[in-house]
Amino acid sequence: MSKVARLLVALALAMTWLSGCDAAQSERTGADVSPAGEHTRGADLQNPPEVVSRNGVLRTTLVVERRKVWVGDRKLWALTYNGRYMPPTLRVRPGDRIELAMVNRVGKKWQGVTPDTNLHTHGLHVSPRPPADDIFLSIKPNTTYNYAYQLPRDITPGTYWYHSHIDMYSAPQVAGGESGLIIVDGLRTYLPPSLRDITERVVALKDNQIQGDEIHVYPLKIQPPTNRTVNGQQNPVIRIRPGETQLWRLANIGANIYYKLHLKGTTFHVIAQDGYPVHRIYSTDTLIIPAAARYDVLVQGGEAGTAQLETQPFYTGPAGNSFPQVNLATVATGGSPVARAALPSLFGPLDDLTHARIADRKTMVYTEQQNPDKYYINGKYYDPNRIDFVSRLNTVEEWTVTNDTQEDHSFHVHTNQFQVMSLNGKPVDPAYAWHETVNILRGQKLVLRIRFKDFTGRTVLHCHLLNHEDMGMMSVLDIVDGGTGPGKGDEK
Repeated sequence: MSKVARLLVALALAMTWLSGCDAAQSERTGADVSPAGEHTRGADLQNPPEVVSRNGVLRTTLVVERRKVWVGDRKLWALTYNGRYMPPTLRVRPGDRIELAMVNRVGKKWQGVTPDTNLHTHGLHVSPRPPADDIFLSIKPNTTYNYAYQLPRDITPGTYWYHSHIDMYSAPQVAGGESGLIIVDGLRTYLPPSLRDITERVVALKDNQIQGDEIHVYPLKIQPPTNRTVNGQQNPVIRIRPGETQLWRLANIGANIYYKLHLKGTTFHVIAQDGYPVHRIYSTDTLIIPAAARYDVLVQGGEAGTAQLETQPFYTGPAGNSFPQVNLATVATGGSPVARAALPSLFGPLDDLTHARIADRKTMVYTEQQNPDKYYINGKYYDPNRIDFVSRLNTVEEWTVTNDTQEDHSFHVHTNQFQVMSLNGKPVDPAYAWHETVNILRGQKLVLRIRFKDFTGRTVLHCHLLNHEDMGMMSVLDIVDGGTGPGKGDEK
């Protein structure tokens, strides 16, 4: 080994020690290991590359293929977008149009998983009809599908994401790497002028299970040890100056696991949830982020030093899973101190359905069986050809979702966000009650109100632990005109 190579290895080992990686994270599985550069443990956090809209249009191509790429600090066979495990972020503004050509080059089954794919723009308020967010279509190998999404001018700013939503195989495809971020700009307009140019960091949480020199995707279990990455990097360093305010976009874009985020000595000041600005900023030192959820937060640098951004142990119940503590990134506070800014208390506009006229009430009950694992909504296993619920455009409905199982589940609905009215009988403050993915503890009840506007068409609601979705816990919702006037989804 040359002197240069020995030096690089020594540096890599030193950075691994400094970043606090535990023994389980340090295991090698026969995959290629990066000697230096952005793939090294402890390298500075890098935002993913961006594709940005111009003159109201974002045009891009996403190529889906199986490739051997850098995943953290090792090379693994993965399912990639544009040759990357952490693909480009799509950055748009309200009112923009997205024109996206999806090219399927997967070719053949991998670990028993279909090569067919599609794309879901998770959380975006766009039409569920083709060629927009139609999750029922299937893009065959060696074909291209041209998606087109028209964003409403009043779409809420924040962090969204995109991923495969192919029937019965969304979990393995997302676990294999098919996920990336979407950012709708506009959050900064709610900040005081002194904070509108602060540093912005993407903190995209992706996990994988490793088998030899590839990501294991099928059959996929939730419990086995997972390798957790941030922006596709292994335990990177996030730098901040003492007193500095930064905007972090925290996004769980994996298939199944939970994060219980904590950063010792730091408070997360939440300004948006699931792409919806809060009316009143709230502060917490711990954030539970189920699969698919996002939080946009302000963080402020403390005293000089280092601390671990970690996910703390999290238990989802006797029929569920127990997730261990894992260090995700090292936050290094240093450099010239800056005066700590006073953060506003109010943020986005208040949108409250408390006094809305309720056109209908619906009930959904989660149940499950084991050996073999099957998951149900109202006793029904998912069938894409069956319509389970019908809702009418330009109305508000109240839904009650009961988790009648011995493990936590999440609830996600496509096309429209919802206001959480209560969780297990406890009212939720409307100042920060809007979501489109929310966790429901075992044995508990979620009451929400949802306003159907702009778009008609078939869509779905489901648990966003994708293993559970693939094993039946999903229902079809048909949003119809109902004589109240055409929605944007009806325009020809």
